[in-house]
Amino acid sequence: MSEVPPTRMNQQVFKAKKKAAESGHRLLKKKADALKVKFRDYAKAIAETKSSMAADSSSAFFSLTQAEYAAGNFKQKVSEGSMTARVRVGAGIDNVAGVKLPVFSYFETGAATDNASLGLVGGGKKIQMVREKYTVLLQNLIKLASLQTSFVTLDEAMKVTNRRVNALENVTIPKIQGVLDYIDRELDELEREDFTRLKLVQGKKEVQEEQQRKMMKEAEGHNDEDIMGTFDAGDDEDVVF
Repeated sequence: MSEVPPTRMNQQVFKAKKKAAESGHRLLKKKADALKVKFRDYAKAIAETKSSMAADSSSAFFSLTQAEYAAGNFKQKVSEGSMTARVRVGAGIDNVAGVKLPVFSYFETGAATDNASLGLVGGGKKIQMVREKYTVLLQNLIKLASLQTSFVTLDEAMKVTNRRVNALENVTIPKIQGVLDYIDRELDELEREDFTRLKLVQGKKEVQEEQQRKMMKEAEGHNDEDIMGTFDAGDDEDVVF
């Protein structure tokens, strides 16, 4: 604080800094609250998705077992195909209170499958059911990956925002307020010194004026006396011409 000159200009500068810091603190506080709400939503969605995935994965693997029992081992025929991607994962960005969160989406390419003839001999219905079950499982898996990635990113953003809020609230704003208090104390002390100095000067002037008034009164008193009354004509010697 001693490095800051206690002047009116610095007082205005630090008042502006304090106002800006308080405004930034309010905005960051609102951002932190919005991130907390979104964080809880993501946590709830992740829990629900994981809960549903447990049932979906169990149903998908059980349907695969049923298909292999009905149509035999068809994994070799599937691996001999062209393996053209029928499903792809798209990446996007979701903006939450200024924080960019990655979002993954499921979409189909529309490519034709070479293994459409599977199950013609037998078990075709079971194989189709396997496709449907694993499609649902894949959609939930992509959704979970998107939620989990956004959750981690949001958690890091919350930590940074909370650190900034705490820094402004516990370090920056109190430090600025301390400088303002120091400047106010010094300015008040300077005003008291000026007031004391003015009182001393005024007192000296009053003393000088009082002395001047006394001198003027004494001068006026001497002027009012009869100068000739102090002389006696009998004391003078006769002058002979």
